[in-house]
Amino acid sequence: MPHHGNEEEHESEPVSFRDNRKIDPETGEVRGQQKDAGEPVAEESATGEQAAPAADASEGDALAQAEAILNEAGAEGHNPAVDVVAELRNDLLRLQAEYVNYRRRVERDRDVARDQAVIGVLNSLMPVLDDIDAARQHGDLADGPFAAIAGKLENVLKTYELTRIDEVGVAFDPNVHEALMQQPSADVQADSVSQILRAGYRKGERVLRAAQVIVAVPE
Repeated sequence: MPHHGNEEEHESEPVSFRDNRKIDPETGEVRGQQKDAGEPVAEESATGEQAAPAADASEGDALAQAEAILNEAGAEGHNPAVDVVAELRNDLLRLQAEYVNYRRRVERDRDVARDQAVIGVLNSLMPVLDDIDAARQHGDLADGPFAAIAGKLENVLKTYELTRIDEVGVAFDPNVHEALMQQPSADVQADSVSQILRAGYRKGERVLRAAQVIVAVPE
């Protein structure tokens, strides 16, 4: 079969082929897995698209964003979206006010419950305090270990703002005194407490038990 052209030129052309082997026979590494050291590798999502940068977490709270949108819309003119944003802003403000009121109410209720618990304990200890007073009046608490224990108990109760109502010579006050008897006296110009029959107690400004007293009245 005749040849066109020079036969030596055909014999001298190099034969090229593509190596499709996945493993490089010289290095033993999998081909297509390496990148140049200086080439940045972009993170891709499951769909093959490059991942977007994370949103900045310091964009501000919802109220600040709403204010910015309203200011921008006001500068550009009326926008129907402004009414929606303003309504959402008002809702946020109302929810914030309701939350603040709720917290205050919870704290107030917690304080009331704590005071009620303390008052219940103090009321249950009043008969014990009455026995201590009776023992002290009879001279049984002059000294000894029981006197020391009674003193410690009274000091502990003072930390809960428990105070005695046992003053004599003061004006009679029906809010803190319970008159069991009246005695005319030329030494007083107004109704006064002349004797304490049973001490009363108050916690702070709240009277827990009125003092039972004898009242001296003018003649």
